[in-house]
Formats: sequence, C-alpha cells, structure tokens
Amino acid sequence: MKVSRREALLGLGAMLATGPQAFARRQDPKIKLSVTRALDFMVRSQKRQGYWEANSGQYRVAMTALAGIALICEGSTTNRGKYARTVRNAVDYLMDMSLPSGLIGYEKDYHYTYGHGFSMLFLSQIFGEEDSAERRAKLKRVLTKAVQFSGKAQTSRGGWGYVSAKDGGDFDEGSTCITQVQGLRACRNAGIPVPKEIITRAKKYIKDCTTPEGGVQYSIRGGGARPPITAAAVAAMYSAGEYDDSDHVKKMVKFCQDNIWPNAKENNNYFGHWHYTHFYYSQVMYRDPKQWDAYFADISRQILPKQNASGAWKEGHVGDIYTTAINATILQLDNGYVPIYQR
Repeated sequence: MKVSRREALLGLGAMLATGPQAFARRQDPKIKLSVTRALDFMVRSQKRQGYWEANSGQYRVAMTALAGIALICEGSTTNRGKYARTVRNAVDYLMDMSLPSGLIGYEKDYHYTYGHGFSMLFLSQIFGEEDSAERRAKLKRVLTKAVQFSGKAQTSRGGWGYVSAKDGGDFDEGSTCITQVQGLRACRNAGIPVPKEIITRAKKYIKDCTTPEGGVQYSIRGGGARPPITAAAVAAMYSAGEYDDSDHVKKMVKFCQDNIWPNAKENNNYFGHWHYTHFYYSQVMYRDPKQWDAYFADISRQILPKQNASGAWKEGHVGDIYTTAINATILQLDNGYVPIYQR
C-alpha cells in the first residue's frame, strides 16, 4: 500500500516524539490486536446518523465525541486513514448538533455540558487536519460559537455545572469543569479565540476546590476530596498550561500517587469510577516519561484481559462505548497523533 508523504511524516514525527520504547509498545501484537478489535467494534456500533450512545440511548453527544477521540488516536482523520469515513460521520453529526446558542447537544439533556466539552475537544483536534475549505469553515463557526456558549455558561465562581449557570441556578461541580477547561484549551490551541479570563477563572475554581492535602473536592462547597476528580483536575491544569513545577499541582499529583497509582496507601475509594479516573490519569502519566513505562505496563495488564470477544469492554453502568473508547484511548496515547495529549 502506498503511503503519502504526510502520513510518513506523521508516523516519523510520532516515533521521534515518543521514543523507541513507545514505538515498541505500538508494535506489541497484543496491544495492536486489542486496539484494532476495539476500534472495529466502534465502527460496527456507530448509528447511521453518525452517533454512538450509552445505555438506554443516553449521552449521544458525549459518547460520539469520546468514540471519535479514540478513533483519531489511531491516526485517522476525516480525509485519511482506515477510519476516515467513521470519523467524518461523527464530525458531521456533532456539527449538526450545534444549536444557535452555541451548545453542541440537546438543551433538554440535564448533563449537556459533558457532551459539549468533549465535543469541543474532539472537533478542535479535527479542525487542524481538515482539508476541505467548506468543512473547515463550518468547524470554525461551530467551535467559535461553542466557546462563546461555554463562556456564558460559566458560573459566578468560575466553574461549570451539568448545565449552564443560567439553566442550573449557578450550580457548579468539578467533573464538568474539567471537560470545559480541556475543551476550551484545545480550541485555543487550534486557533479558535478563547478569552483568557475564562481559563483563568476556571483554574482558580479548581484551586479553590482543592484541599490542603492536594485532593480536589466534588465542588467548591465541599463534598470531600475525590481521587477521580483530582486526576481529571491535574490533566485539566496541564492542558491549561500549569505543570508540576507549580506547588498546587505538585500537591495534586502527590494525592493521585497516594490514592490512584502507584497507590502505596492501597486506597480503593476511587474504584467505582475506574475508567473515568484512568482516562485522565493516563494523560498525566504520559507527560511523565520516567513513570509512563511502568504505569502503562501495569494498566495495560489490567485492561487487556477484560476485553470481550466482540472487541468491547463490558464494564460499568454507562455502556460499552464509554468503556471501550476510554480503554482504546489509553492504549493509544503513545501514538502521539492527538495534539492535546502530546507531551
């Protein structure tokens, strides 16, 4: 099969960026087979209109964005690669879900900020690779409006809730805040205008939710430090440009090390949100080359044996697409194709 110059350069760049050990992992037959089976499962599961859904037909926008992220981690775009058609259909569905308000999703969905944030993340990564001038212009319009919606949806404290501040009575909490921060930063990196003050206020919100020990609470009102949200918050702070040279981030990372991995304290209070936790914590570990190899070896040993014969992971209450997209993303971080996840 003839390989284009662009594809060759992408492959070379990914190898140079991640190193020979990463290249060896990508060539591991077990990892390659697992990822291929997972992505092929998602291709078969995509609805004719371009979306995926969770159990009981829920969270179509969020599941579509998460599945799309897993697929572009393989290197496919809307125009090139094995999964180009599937990616293109997902992009078209999400662009069609852009409302006049800028929300990407359903106004009647009582958790619409999740889908909105993940959609900004996914579509912004597609934006830089889109060759069609018409589709690129539409993507820019959708993302520009989406950023504006997020800015208006931000609460008085600087966070976000399950819906906008107006729709949710100014309620906010940590996990939805993380999706907005990463989505907004991804848009900004892609060249979409994002007012600096939105990110600044969001970072302050995360800091205000953090306990003296470094754990991030459910919300600014309290609720106790939670390892899953802390892992997500570190990933969001990294995406927002704050790394572990910050004392605040150092404390958060230490909390994660004590409670998630390597978990010397053997705490299990995050277990109920294992996939959510490691979706974000893997992004944190990937940025630390000294720990990534050991972390990946451990986490992949846990992931691979649980894969179903269909290629899916059938765990948790959200649904197969959720767990499969997350696991496939973790297993492909070494590919280095998605800018927001790069070192």
